[in-house]
Amino acid sequence: MSARLHEFADGAALAEALADRVADVLAEAVAQRGAASIAVSGGSTPKLFFRALSSRNIDWPRVTVTLVDERFVPADNPRSNHLLVAENLLQGKAAAARFVPLYREAGSAEAAAELASAETAAIGRPFDVVVLGMGTDGHTASFFPGGSRLAEAISAETPRGVITMEAEGAGETRLTLTFASLRDARLLVLHIEGQGKKDVLAAAQADGPETDMPVRAVLRRAQTPVDIYWAP
Repeated sequence: MSARLHEFADGAALAEALADRVADVLAEAVAQRGAASIAVSGGSTPKLFFRALSSRNIDWPRVTVTLVDERFVPADNPRSNHLLVAENLLQGKAAAARFVPLYREAGSAEAAAELASAETAAIGRPFDVVVLGMGTDGHTASFFPGGSRLAEAISAETPRGVITMEAEGAGETRLTLTFASLRDARLLVLHIEGQGKKDVLAAAQADGPETDMPVRAVLRRAQTPVDIYWAP
């Protein structure tokens, strides 16, 4: 599957352009089907994009926001993606959106994943928008090289839903949407910044096993062309 590269002068310009594109897709979904959905990633990279998107004129009460992946930590933990999204995206106009977290106060990460699978399934399929990030090790979502359930997570045979993942360097146990949950989003974005990430992307686009650089699963096998948004 082909990928389309969109380059910008800086992160601020990227954030505004990506917010415009995402807002258009969400607004079109609301107009056509009465509801829209977006799954977003954590990390420091998307903060400007989140803030820009939160100011867009969308029928936010009809938009459902969820996470691509999450650490198995409570929402008030500084490392949670839930907190990042709450503080940067679910503000202003976007505060009216419905948010579906992946973390649940369950007895185990596995139990939380089951609950999150059921609730994300109710959002509707496919997602209108999925915005992925990428680590310097070539991971995306919580598809980590050497991850405990990596082969299962990136297999096209694994159903849509949320599964757990553990990996060296990942810190806490993770909850992640499976590849099947992400691959057919109406707009599928890989948002990366910095020359280092561009170099990692070039390596991921070269030959090599998907298990070494799991972002390759998305770049190679997604049903939707990947729109890569990059700034220095």
